[in-house]
Amino acid sequence: MDFKHYPQEQVAAQAIGYWSREAANLVITSLRTALAEEDLTQPHWWILNHVAGAPGAWTRTALTGKLTRFDDQNTDFEAVYDDLTDRGWLTTTSGALALTVEGEAGRLRAHDRNAAVHTRIRQGIDTPAYAATIDTLRRMVANLGGNPDLP
Repeated sequence: MDFKHYPQEQVAAQAIGYWSREAANLVITSLRTALAEEDLTQPHWWILNHVAGAPGAWTRTALTGKLTRFDDQNTDFEAVYDDLTDRGWLTTTSGALALTVEGEAGRLRAHDRNAAVHTRIRQGIDTPAYAATIDTLRRMVANLGGNPDLP
């Protein structure tokens, strides 16, 4: 894809709201499309990833409490847990969630799909520029009274 360069003053005069929303919409759509190839939604991915990162540490209630702030789809998290359980990907022992072997395999497939999207997103952007972009957005969030801490 061709990427046209403009004078810095012209770029700096652009509306951050437009570009941040455009980027967010395209990133989210790309990730959701990749996950849909595994018949997963973002909430499926969030649950799989969190449970894999801390096996036995999450209950449905605690994990739903953590994930709700990221949800823009009015997700029925209980239905997502049930779906993952019905697939044989998630188990619950004494209230604690854990992935099965099949669940970890599915999570790794979804991870690979997400990684491919992230690779596309980062084409032509080196790590210092990417980090500077994230820090700039974090600063804007803080300036507007939001929480700039990393999730």
